[in-house]
Amino acid sequence: MNNKEKAVGRRMPDTHIMTILGLMVLVIIMMLIFQPGNYFTLMNLRSMIYQFPEYGILSLGMMACMIAGGIDLSLVGIMNFTGVLAALIVKNMVTEEGGMAAPAIILAVIVALAVGGLCGAFNGFIIGYFNIPAMLVTLCGLQLYKGLAYGITGGPAINGMCDPFKEIANGSIAGIPYALFIFIVVVLIVSFVMKSTVFGNEIYFLGSNAQAAKYSGINTLKVTVMTHMFSGILGGCSGILITSHLNSAKSSNGETYTLLSLLIVVLGGVHPDGGKGRVMGVVLATILLQMIANALGLMHIDDNTKTFINGCMLVAALLLDVYLDKRAAKRA
Repeated sequence: MNNKEKAVGRRMPDTHIMTILGLMVLVIIMMLIFQPGNYFTLMNLRSMIYQFPEYGILSLGMMACMIAGGIDLSLVGIMNFTGVLAALIVKNMVTEEGGMAAPAIILAVIVALAVGGLCGAFNGFIIGYFNIPAMLVTLCGLQLYKGLAYGITGGPAINGMCDPFKEIANGSIAGIPYALFIFIVVVLIVSFVMKSTVFGNEIYFLGSNAQAAKYSGINTLKVTVMTHMFSGILGGCSGILITSHLNSAKSSNGETYTLLSLLIVVLGGVHPDGGKGRVMGVVLATILLQMIANALGLMHIDDNTKTFINGCMLVAALLLDVYLDKRAAKRA
């Protein structure tokens, strides 16, 4: 694949950026009209920052799989499964006086990331080796990993982790949440992998033309397994964050995150057929969706209506992709 083809694969249509920025401006104008005293406060801004990293990181995992021409619907299941494992480690290792907190947290993070990677690798192997559509495999994976989380807990949530563990997602330094620093680090790592590594190039190439990638000598099975492993590791990272944020681990946390992450990656410019998209678009879309969710919350919009609005936005984002494809075809 030459440099021109690589650039095309990474380029996000300007329309997506303009759409996101336009919607951000629209949200700001609406809040200036309806909730000026509540929306534009330091407390509300910090509240938004505390919330979006966990599903923003999930969206980066979804992005990698979609650029590769697939999808990962199991991420919420991986998130909750790894979150339950992390919670069990912390609860069982940390004493009532808070002893062993640091080793327990380090072990919990390592286990969450490793198990998340293994779950993703399992998905990728089934998809690549048996040539089963990613949507079916990862949908089954969602039920499998949620079932494992439920089986471990027996239904009730695991609550009451130690204070240092809760600080991972709820603590701050100089008023800036730790969760934001974690999100930025993950964004930088994912951006480096997608832009500057052979693996990242292979993800784009696989999503652009799987047959051409295979005939060019790329081990498509290996790339598929590694892509889903990468996604699973990000799912494990989200598992740590959401468990810390809620101080609770159970199989049903973040049930709306699958739709939300799909909306973010499509709105952010990742093409549903693969081969196109970049990290910055996903980051901007994540921030936009948090702005909208927070605005709807301040206006006391119920959760069902929020889900409906997100669904409408996903349809609109897909239609925008169709329009852009047709316009590009006419120009060609």
